[in-house]
Amino acid sequence: MELQVEPNKPNKPNKKTSKIIWIWGVVPLILLVAIVYLISSLGTGIKDKAVAPIEVLDIQRIILTEDGFTLKVLNTGPEEVTIAQVVVNDAFWNADFSPGATIERFGQTEIKIPYGWVEADPYTIVLITTNGLLFTGEVPIAAMTPEVDTNRFLQYALIGFYVGVVPVGLGLLWFPFMRRFSERGIQAVLALTVGLLFFLVIDTFQEGFELGATAPGVFQGTGIVWFAALLSFLFLVAVDQASEKKGGTSGKRVAYKIAGGIGLHNLGEGLAIGAAFATGESALGTFLIIGFTLHNVTEGVGIAAPLLKDKPNWKTFLTLAVVAGGPAIIGTWTGGFVFNPTLAALFFGIGAGAILQVVYVISKMILREASKSGSPAVSWTNFTGLTLGILIMYATAILVN
Repeated sequence: MELQVEPNKPNKPNKKTSKIIWIWGVVPLILLVAIVYLISSLGTGIKDKAVAPIEVLDIQRIILTEDGFTLKVLNTGPEEVTIAQVVVNDAFWNADFSPGATIERFGQTEIKIPYGWVEADPYTIVLITTNGLLFTGEVPIAAMTPEVDTNRFLQYALIGFYVGVVPVGLGLLWFPFMRRFSERGIQAVLALTVGLLFFLVIDTFQEGFELGATAPGVFQGTGIVWFAALLSFLFLVAVDQASEKKGGTSGKRVAYKIAGGIGLHNLGEGLAIGAAFATGESALGTFLIIGFTLHNVTEGVGIAAPLLKDKPNWKTFLTLAVVAGGPAIIGTWTGGFVFNPTLAALFFGIGAGAILQVVYVISKMILREASKSGSPAVSWTNFTGLTLGILIMYATAILVN
């Protein structure tokens, strides 16, 4: 006679047990808040005074008008700060503060300095606090800050169109020529696309780190780039896996992913161009337009590569050109009228993660196609395509730098 032992069944929590569980979940949070409050209100018990006052002011933007300078100043330090004096080119100057000269933590004030500046001259503006700390803002080349009007708005839109949509569209015109390639040639084109995108990933990270370094330290601009890149990469991987379960990854879908990632990169290029014109460096802005236009033609080739086995229509190519190049228009507007290094670093991080995820997807496509044909994934043909993609982007990037 065999004894049958029934498996232990988990006890279903009743209402009373559920309430107790919720209490144990909330109590630690309440105690944590209480401890933080006590430390902040009563202190740590150490009575030592700070050797020096801790004050941090970030001059976010300097606007040049007919009446003088207008400064946007943000307090990112732990204490309130009071600005006692303003110095322009080693001369003390009167200034008006709105809402006031005392700035609370994370507060912002606007400083208007009536000063007869001369175009193309350099200026140094120093803010002196009541504790004697100095915070400096530089105007390398004095030029009137462009105002938001219809004419300037359309001009920036046209610049973004030239830099983004037009070159990407020209690159997409190579699609009929690339369709004549053999299976081995298509794999080489996909490898070339990986090379193009890999260069863009490195370039996007570098641009993001440079902007992050200029952002207020409290916002951890460099960290924002890393966090945004990681989260955008993992988010897109999760979306890609969900789409594969439903219907697989088509070439058209991959092309749109490439266009989206490149679009975020081109947003940064627009920021650089708009900021150059906003600071009066029109020669630099024109040079950037020419360089980015030549540089972005190769992006169209990378977008078209996953479509070589599909039959896309002209509407698909038009949409891809707008998705990849259109953000350059938004970037030019943002850089020209309202530039924020913290948000710019965030966008660059998102763009780097998006492009990196596309590299991951195309690499899987190469491996899958190689396994079907029985050819090695890391062949000399694919290696040549990858190397050529990196060299093409490097050579065109020299025109920008």
